[in-house]
Amino acid sequence: MKATARAHPIEGLVKYHGMRDEELRLPYHDSISLCTAPSNTTTTVEFDTSLTEDRYVIDGEEVDGRAAERVCHVVDHVRELAGIDHRVRFESENSFPTNVGFGSSASGFAAAATALADAAGLDLTLPEISTIARRGSCSAARAVTGGFSHLRSGLNDADCRSETVSSPEAFEEDLRVIGALVPSYKETEHAHEEAAASHMFEARMAHIHGQIAKMRDALQEGNFHRTFELAEHDTLSLTATTMTGPSGWVYWQPETIEVFNTVRRLRTEEEVPVYFSADTGASVYVNTTAEYADRVEDAIADCGVETRRWHVGGPAEVLPEENALF
Repeated sequence: MKATARAHPIEGLVKYHGMRDEELRLPYHDSISLCTAPSNTTTTVEFDTSLTEDRYVIDGEEVDGRAAERVCHVVDHVRELAGIDHRVRFESENSFPTNVGFGSSASGFAAAATALADAAGLDLTLPEISTIARRGSCSAARAVTGGFSHLRSGLNDADCRSETVSSPEAFEEDLRVIGALVPSYKETEHAHEEAAASHMFEARMAHIHGQIAKMRDALQEGNFHRTFELAEHDTLSLTATTMTGPSGWVYWQPETIEVFNTVRRLRTEEEVPVYFSADTGASVYVNTTAEYADRVEDAIADCGVETRRWHVGGPAEVLPEENALF
């Protein structure tokens, strides 16, 4: 009863904030994202009758508190589905920085759900596994199905699950994402609470359904400019909602704004196909094409930030035994 799985983090395109059910992590509205490879989380789990308690280790450190509670919530759901009560050994490693706005909770819980389901002997589809991952993080549901994925809102697992959005192969192969790392710790769960309490939240709710439809259409058409113009606009909409919550939370840093301005200068003055996007946090995703990736990355690096380069990643997958972490 041991398995290892790997999943990629995500960049939100039409993002979500606010949960109507915090235990099941049911979002108020749909969301769409893309997986960013080669960054990944690898997780090995083993259900073991000799263990007397669960043990969770992430990046070499044993976790407790709220982080352990979130992992336990996913583990307990798998135990319930499989009809087992064995304790679990859980180890996870990330190949990229965490808690900086680059989707580590998405890849983390996607890899965990995939490994746990396999170790427990559950024969599930990726959309079904996405409902397990969602209990740890809504974004993780989309990381399970990979590529461009759409998490639909709903009040149960039959409705609130992730599915891929088909797009032309050439469009996916040509896309490059430059990550601009702005190291500023953030807490996404608090952002969900802040956004839902904003006076602008109802306006975003009314606006988001049309954005989802437009994004799906742009992806299916393979239209780079429409896709990432929508993502850039959604970044500003999401942030306006979060920053007008009760705490007036401002999480962007000076480097964040500098990256935004650089992207817009490249686009307007040099006609480079490039757009920015940001999830919760100060780090920035910069979306461009393969032809312009070097030029864009050099310009972003000149902002004094560390950069990473990604392409569209696939779904979570179970790995051979030789990839196990223990």
